[in-house]
Amino acid sequence: MAKDAVTVLNFHRVCCIISVFCVWSFISFIYWRHYYGPGYSLYQKMELKQNQINDLLAFPSAWNQLAFSSKPPPKLLKIALFVRKWPHRSEAGGLERHALTLHLALAKKGHELHIFTTSSSNSSFPRYPISNLYFHLSKPTAAGYLDQALVWKLFQTQNSTGRPFDVIHTESVGLLHTLSRNQTNLAVTWHGIAYETIHSDIIQELLRSPEEPQGSALTEKIMKVIEEVRFFPSYAHHVATSDHVGDVLKRIYMLPDDRVHIILNGVDEDIFKPDIAKGNDFKKKFGVPESRTLVLGMSGRLVKDKGHPLMFEALKQMFKENEAFRQSIVVLVAGNGPWGARYRDLGTNVLVLGPLERAQLAEFYNAVDIFANPTLRAQGLDQTSLEAMLSGKPVMATRVASITGSVVVGTEVGYTFSPTITSLKTTLYRVWKDGRGDLKQKGQAARQRGLQLFTATKMAAAYERLFLCISNDENRGDNYCQYQIP
Repeated sequence: MAKDAVTVLNFHRVCCIISVFCVWSFISFIYWRHYYGPGYSLYQKMELKQNQINDLLAFPSAWNQLAFSSKPPPKLLKIALFVRKWPHRSEAGGLERHALTLHLALAKKGHELHIFTTSSSNSSFPRYPISNLYFHLSKPTAAGYLDQALVWKLFQTQNSTGRPFDVIHTESVGLLHTLSRNQTNLAVTWHGIAYETIHSDIIQELLRSPEEPQGSALTEKIMKVIEEVRFFPSYAHHVATSDHVGDVLKRIYMLPDDRVHIILNGVDEDIFKPDIAKGNDFKKKFGVPESRTLVLGMSGRLVKDKGHPLMFEALKQMFKENEAFRQSIVVLVAGNGPWGARYRDLGTNVLVLGPLERAQLAEFYNAVDIFANPTLRAQGLDQTSLEAMLSGKPVMATRVASITGSVVVGTEVGYTFSPTITSLKTTLYRVWKDGRGDLKQKGQAARQRGLQLFTATKMAAAYERLFLCISNDENRGDNYCQYQIP
């Protein structure tokens, strides 16, 4: 009886905690939608300051919306980057691709980049023809992370060689908070925070079949949020990769507004762009019949938390219940993971292509009519959706805050669905019935939004200005934190 009472008490305690977090999240979302949502434009927010000098650190929205000069930078920075893994060929997640795109762009602008990352002894490391790009490699720990003591020693050596670093940048916890707390010229980019995983875990628990084991306790995740709230202030500046995360960091993690900066992810616009000829060649190469009226694409890791069990089941049901749908659609799946083999079981109109390098991915996006991102992860801002948009394709994606707040902000650029089989099937049927004409129009609008916000050029310009700002030398009269609307 005593054990049962304790169990009931613990259950009620968990329910109370979850309820508080849900209410907190809902209030935060309503506040964000009211003040910073898509309908409240940049020009409305800054209209009263049109002819004034504005403090960039107080700017509440994505810096990608601002117009920074394309001229050579006023000063060249010495930048240190800490990232757990550097991408090689097709072996890269969103964080690694962000690190690659951003820091190669900064190096090409003339800044001196020192990248502290891991490299296994049995693997080759990519080389770049850029003289001001330096890699400081170390063996990863057993868990695959940076050896903090070793990389910090490497950093200190470089920091005392020539001039010290102007800026330190860490991709998530590449540099631990224990080493970052006294670095005032440091910025951390968050590609996922514990608060968002609670939403993801709730979704996955609702989708769990009875024979599957229950996921880790939500109380553990809540304690992880509390841990993050405690150590996040050890980082001087925080970069949120979506509007939603920026609001969470300010309101729920209680970080000061002038230490949280929203810079949306960007992708290389010179690689990801419309090219009908390449798309047609790609379809011929993989035997996509010309008679099919809809080509649906997916790319990334083919794992559970990316929503592939949901998409698999939706397609399986639709192929069985609607012969016309099955005969008119081809699904192209680019990526690697356990769900690849299961997709092959759906029949010949589902083509699993395996992992593709960036140039091949650009051809892949041009071959599809619409890109689907069924992710169950509410974290960060997926690169794949942005690549598709820059390629002129509409996106259909799960209705999570980072996506609906920053990417698919309206029906003119794509579709959103709840993470249920019923909602996903309804959306897939709507896409099918809308047809290529409507999808092409949405794709054009998606590309325009992508060019405004999601290019590597926009992202790199925003980071460059942030780095210039936090490296201000008041003795020299630097004023890179000031901005006047052009």
